[in-house]
Amino acid sequence: MFLTIKDLEQVQSEHPDWQYELVDGKIVIMGPCDYTSDEIGSRLLIFLGMWLLPRNLGRLTGSSAGFILPNSNLRAPDVSFVRAERLKRSQRNFVELVPDLMVEIKSKTDRIKPIEEKIDLFLRLGTDVGILIDPDKLTVTVYRLNAQPQVLRDGDILTIPTLCPGWELPIAELWPPVFE
Repeated sequence: MFLTIKDLEQVQSEHPDWQYELVDGKIVIMGPCDYTSDEIGSRLLIFLGMWLLPRNLGRLTGSSAGFILPNSNLRAPDVSFVRAERLKRSQRNFVELVPDLMVEIKSKTDRIKPIEEKIDLFLRLGTDVGILIDPDKLTVTVYRLNAQPQVLRDGDILTIPTLCPGWELPIAELWPPVFE
């Protein structure tokens, strides 16, 4: 059975507390992630948001924002950014576009290969930059179409000059602090 966005919206109306993606005509229920992974996503949203918002460069969203992709899939990256000129007004529906930046954060139970495949799909559909944050290895891998991935570690600086010229984030700032 091949399901559509309309089918997904019907399921969502019956189970509004669940999160879903629509992948190749199948509804995928998205479980909650581990605390560390969500904290890393929140930290990235804060650091990037503090830089983006005063500049009115675009829209920054978390893991609940759904994107209807050109292949009719509905996907929700952990963090997404859409340039202002591409989405002038926020919408009460899923947006039918590919974000300019998408970030996936590996949860404790995730496998890397499906995450890399999701990032690759977004890049092939038009995303400028995809990022994979792996809390287990303390790495941040930056992907661009037709380019070798760039692996960053503590001591390195994350930049996204094509989308956020001038923004810099030390990789060490992404990891949750330890309070003594």
